[in-house]
Amino acid sequence: MGEIGPELKRILRREGFELLRQGKGDHEIWFNRVTGRSLTLDAGTKSRHLANAILKKAGLPKAF
Repeated sequence: MGEIGPELKRILRREGFELLRQGKGDHEIWFNRVTGRSLTLDAGTKSRHLANAILKKAGLPKAF
């Protein structure tokens, strides 16, 4: 099972999120200027459950 992180990042960018800054370790802070939502993303996400939870927090439908 490969990393889901790159596809998750593509979805977030498409929906208006942008990388705000690096967090601790391999975590990244993403922000959407339109919705005002921010979220923390593990760049090496491998779990589809975690990826879908991140999408839910972003206000987006499940994709994994």
